[in-house]
Amino acid sequence: MIVTATCCALLIALSTMIHYEFLGSLNARLPTLKIPSRSKLIVVIFTAFTAHAIEIGVYGTALFLLAKYMDVGTLSGPIGMSLASCFYFSAETFTSLGFGDLTPTGPVRLLAGVEALNGLLLVGWSASYTYIAMERFWNSGREHVPAMSKKRDWPVGISGADRPDRMPTVEGDADTETKPATARRAPSSH
Repeated sequence: MIVTATCCALLIALSTMIHYEFLGSLNARLPTLKIPSRSKLIVVIFTAFTAHAIEIGVYGTALFLLAKYMDVGTLSGPIGMSLASCFYFSAETFTSLGFGDLTPTGPVRLLAGVEALNGLLLVGWSASYTYIAMERFWNSGREHVPAMSKKRDWPVGISGADRPDRMPTVEGDADTETKPATARRAPSSH
C-alpha cells in the first residue's frame, strides 16, 4: 500500500505540472497567434485535450507498471490486464465515466480513486481557462464592450437601484446607502 500511495502522490504532482506547463505555455503564446480571435478557442480546446490525453497516458502507464512489475493488484474484466486495457481504464477513470467493465483489485484501487479526483480537478481547471479565454477573445472582436467601474466591476451606467449591491432608500435616492426600502413606514391615516 505504501508503494501505491507514493505513486499516487507522484502522479498528482506530475499531472499538475504537465497541466500547468501546457496552460502556461498556451497563455503566453495565444495572444501572439495571427489567427482570428474566435479560432483561438479551437487552439485552447485542442491544447487542453492534448494535456488530458498525456495525463491519462501517464496514469495508465503507472497502473500497468504497478500491476505487472510491483505486483500490487490487477485489472479484472473481460479484456484482461494489458497496457491497452490500462489506458482504457485510465481514460474512463480520469473522466469519471466508469463503465465498470474493468475493475481494479488490490492496492491499485487507491490509484483509481486518486485518478478520478485528480481528473475532476484538472478538467475543472481546463474548463475555467477555456471560459476565461472565451471572454477575452470573444469580447475583443466586438465594437462596444461596456467599461467597468473601478469600485465593484459593475458596468458603467448601472447605478442606484439597478446595481445589485444597492437598494433604494427611504428617501428614494438610489445612490445613497442609508435605510433599505423594506424599512419604509406606511403613511399614517391621521
